[in-house]
Amino acid sequence: MDRKKIIGLLKREEGTKLDFKQKLELNLESGKKELAKDICAIANSRGGRGYIVVGVEDKTKAIIGIDKKDYFTEEQIQQIVSSRCDPPIPVSVEYIEVENKNIALITIYDSLQRPYQLKEQGSFLIRRGSTTDTMRKQEIIASFQENLSLNAETCPILNSSTNFLNFELVDRYFKSKGIEVNEDNRVFLMESASIIYADKEYNNYKCTLGGLLVFCDMNSVYLPHNMIRICNKVNKLQSKEIIIQGNIIDMAIKCTKVLNKILPLNYPVGALSEGVKNSVLYRDYTDFESVIEITIDYNSITVSSPGELIPHSKDDKKVNYPKRNAWIYEKILTLDGNDVFTGAGKGFRKMKESFKNSQKVIFINSKVENRFKVIFPGVNYLKR
Repeated sequence: MDRKKIIGLLKREEGTKLDFKQKLELNLESGKKELAKDICAIANSRGGRGYIVVGVEDKTKAIIGIDKKDYFTEEQIQQIVSSRCDPPIPVSVEYIEVENKNIALITIYDSLQRPYQLKEQGSFLIRRGSTTDTMRKQEIIASFQENLSLNAETCPILNSSTNFLNFELVDRYFKSKGIEVNEDNRVFLMESASIIYADKEYNNYKCTLGGLLVFCDMNSVYLPHNMIRICNKVNKLQSKEIIIQGNIIDMAIKCTKVLNKILPLNYPVGALSEGVKNSVLYRDYTDFESVIEITIDYNSITVSSPGELIPHSKDDKKVNYPKRNAWIYEKILTLDGNDVFTGAGKGFRKMKESFKNSQKVIFINSKVENRFKVIFPGVNYLKR
């Protein structure tokens, strides 16, 4: 934001889309919770983008500035928000010099993902004037009705560039749907499919979370949490730690190749591949702090992915919970020319049936860790 706009913000009073803070106490859990509440409330309030200006006394609006020891990064704020708010709220951070002092501007972007909810309490917050309050029932209903597309995959990723997209994959997706793609209609088609998002204020396009995961080969630039980390404890000829990144289809293929190199020839690697495919398809991509982890040991092999398994029933009653990553699932199946994900959804049975001699595959759904784990027999299984 340019200096003129900042000066304009400083002249305004606090309101539903503007908050002034002298400092943030991010070294305290209470300070992180308070910031998440404020961002959630501003994001749920109508009126476009919102702002939190840090380094300004909220009543007098005197410029206090921020000491260098109290500086915070955009990544810190994003982690605080993504771990406490659902769906993730797009924010950015920038520092501006005013009256020879540095102040911070946290921008809270407008999005079609409202209403946002605090994960810990499950509450929906809103701003009433300059104060934070709980949304009333009718306000929550109205917000849901206004924003019926509640896919985290269609959230824009700030600072992303459409130049990073693999346009061969993009074109192949639309051609698989029977849609002709050319230079004149590609941007329109990508926006219509929520692969990219139009930022009307800056008159440019951003990639969406799903767009990067499916159609970008180097998405780790923006999504470092899109990773498979393999910990190898059994094969000294291979690296102890192997990192796999890329678009979702390539990650599944690369991972299977690595597993084949590490494990003995007669180990049922296909079962592990099913676990990996389920992980990349259904993991919680809004958890920006966690990655898929595969630990290969003699007694067990564990595939652990962020996000607990979404149940199909509750208290013996069928519940129609929305499937996680449905947007991604459709794109992957359309692009899967090599049948890597054929039969996805039946992976649990395939994993179980791959092992004999009473060796079991164990499934652990941890709500405490917010992770789903599949524990396979280790390489010692072959000696029995």
